[in-house]
Amino acid sequence: MRGTVRRVCAAGLAIGALVAGPTACTGDTDGDGTDRRTGGAAAQICENGTFTWSHLTRRDRLTGISDPERLGAGGGALRNPIRRVYTPTPSVRADGPAPSAAEILFSLGKKTGEIDSDAPTLAETDGDTWAFTDVGQPAPEFDTGRVTPRAAGEFYQYAGVREVSADFRYTCPDGRTASGHARNWTVDIAGVADCDERPDSALGREAARHSCERGVSSSPSGA
Repeated sequence: MRGTVRRVCAAGLAIGALVAGPTACTGDTDGDGTDRRTGGAAAQICENGTFTWSHLTRRDRLTGISDPERLGAGGGALRNPIRRVYTPTPSVRADGPAPSAAEILFSLGKKTGEIDSDAPTLAETDGDTWAFTDVGQPAPEFDTGRVTPRAAGEFYQYAGVREVSADFRYTCPDGRTASGHARNWTVDIAGVADCDERPDSALGREAARHSCERGVSSSPSGA
């Protein structure tokens, strides 16, 4: 039985936002959840600046895995729970007069195609909202529904997210600049596969290493 993978396109993204300046600065928390460190005129926020993005990466990250279960002919319901191996912690880090974390993530979302908008800034979207810019959105929960393979095998379940990250430079109209890095997740992934078959995806193969090799090492016979 070939493994199956479910991808849920999610603009619902967990964002832990940190806008950081020099270590000698004082810190203030904005109403949008941004921890902003201020250090004089250079760190004062400017609006209507221009973002330039670089080093954009997309990576699937394994967030949860179950222990393998051996099923006989005809299969059956999987009972082992998925345990967390990684908690996505999307973030925004910046030095200088950068705008809010939500504005930075809005720009990143437009750059990656997660946000389709002609508005130059989040503040100019006429009330439109995207979970991609929500600094309080929690990480995705694991699907607790029972999965029932219909064939014999040694099966495991796994979960993951697709993370996007990039460096940015922000140029204010008056010439001041800020630079930083932003990261967020965009896809919630769930899958089930058989230890006896090689998964097609890199994420599935990572899950197999966590689950199937763990099962072998924990077996009394080691086989």
